Amino acid sequence: MGLLRVRAKSDGAGGSRIEALRQDGSLKALFPRAVTHGPLEAVFLNTAGGLTGGDRMQIRAEVGPGAHLIVSSQAAERAYRAQPGPSARVDLTLTVEDGGRLDWLPQETIVFEGASLSRHLSLDLAAGGRALIVEPLILGRMAMGETVHDAQIRDRWEIWREGRLVFADALTLSGDLSAVMSLTGTGGGARAMAAMVYAGPDAASLLEPLRALLPPTAGASLVREGIVFARFLAEDGFYLRRDLIPAIERLTGCPVPKVWRL
Repeated sequence: MGLLRVRAKSDGAGGSRIEALRQDGSLKALFPRAVTHGPLEAVFLNTAGGLTGGDRMQIRAEVGPGAHLIVSSQAAERAYRAQPGPSARVDLTLTVEDGGRLDWLPQETIVFEGASLSRHLSLDLAAGGRALIVEPLILGRMAMGETVHDAQIRDRWEIWREGRLVFADALTLSGDLSAVMSLTGTGGGARAMAAMVYAGPDAASLLEPLRALLPPTAGASLVREGIVFARFLAEDGFYLRRDLIPAIERLTGCPVPKVWRL
């Protein structure tokens, strides 16, 4: 079990600082560098070493007016075999106030044989707020010879702007994931995937620059005013990260967190 809450505030001089921090159970946050200007960078870790059936993790990331928070993870998360019963559950509650920005950039979640994982991400965005959300997923590590023939993954995203639901996406993968992803109409043999959404007033202007960076196995669309959504497929985690890094850097305008670098 774990609970993490971090809230960033503007220092009024171009920088962002910790306004609130709470850590319970196996979820912890690190702040790798002291800055005199620019965004606050938080790196979270699960000291339990992974997720299995019945686990409950809650993360709240909040950005105050004019602040900028970058959240990444220390390492890839691991979804391990679960006994029959409740799935591992991860609830992510993200809030960006007017003039604030959040970049949610966790490293990959690796799905092992027998895993059962349910995640729910809810983003509450002010009219003048911006957010980039990226969630990579690896279905067994190719370098380790792993295949996933029995697992369940449920991912649900919601974005609310000024109290209105403006974006929703749901992904469910169940059963023999290797067979499902081998089909032409699903993954075409891909073992890794990612979803990415950018929400902000400048979303439309970023669509074509983003598309110019995408490989043939990815696509992006302006799904509605102020929201760009993209999906990536890749042979394995290395190639997925190679494709994601330039896209992230284009949408953030700065280098990816050090934990992301190849």
